[in-house]
Amino acid sequence: MLVSDLKTIGSNLYKVRKLNGLTQAEVAEKADVSDRTYADIERGSVTMRIDTFLKICKALKVTPNDILVAEDLSEITEQKLLDELNKCSNSEKETALKLLSIYIDSL
Repeated sequence: MLVSDLKTIGSNLYKVRKLNGLTQAEVAEKADVSDRTYADIERGSVTMRIDTFLKICKALKVTPNDILVAEDLSEITEQKLLDELNKCSNSEKETALKLLSIYIDSL
């Protein structure tokens, strides 16, 4: 499903930014936009030029489809989790699983 409303696009950018452990200021700097502009884009309160959108995607290391196609975003999350787990030792994986279980139980 193609996403076209600004609030959803901003929300998707926010999710990807958080997954990458970046601040708004870091993304804004990498995309060569002001902190305020990037914050407004994430809130979905302003439109952006296509070149700005492409710079933001590059800063977040995602494709425009990752932001504009809703189904792909969950795949990014799952792949990111798997990539991070693959970097871990077996004991680190066990700890991560325990932490995840505790976190899910707390929801």
